[in-house]
Amino acid sequence: MALKATIYKADLQIADMDRHVYADHALTIARHPSETDERMMARVLAYALYAQDGIAFTKGLFDVDEPEVWVKSLSGETILWIDLGQPDETRIRRACSRAGQVVVLCYGSGCEVWWKQIAGKLTRFSNLTVLQLPAETSQALAALAERGMRLQCMVQDGAVWINTDTQSVPVTLATLQSPA
Repeated sequence: MALKATIYKADLQIADMDRHVYADHALTIARHPSETDERMMARVLAYALYAQDGIAFTKGLFDVDEPEVWVKSLSGETILWIDLGQPDETRIRRACSRAGQVVVLCYGSGCEVWWKQIAGKLTRFSNLTVLQLPAETSQALAALAERGMRLQCMVQDGAVWINTDTQSVPVTLATLQSPA
């Protein structure tokens, strides 16, 4: 018998002073049995950093033709495609041809090796942003994971914090590539 996804609920408050986005989101997150808390919380972070009208979690692990998070227009066009981890060049190339903006959020250990191998192949994509979340930070975010979460994401002057009622995790993202 196949294992079922575990459902997590998150009340996410976003105060992004850099983009002037202030919103509350009631998220239902289906965590696949093969997904770690670290990966799930990286998805939540990506959602918080790029929150806007039309943003949604996708089938992600279940469907190779979908990212982890996306923003679709009312006409069904993909405006923003967010992938996590260390996708291969073919997947990134496909994403860049399908979406107006593509973000890859690399997290955990192994990002440096992946980036050295793939960086030269990605320079031609003018709509691609590659961000690195340090392993210590992604592990600290994973420690915040609970079946029922109350999270606050605050962004000010490029600094990001993810807070709970009892903990605060500063998030520092390294930009490995930004749109041309």
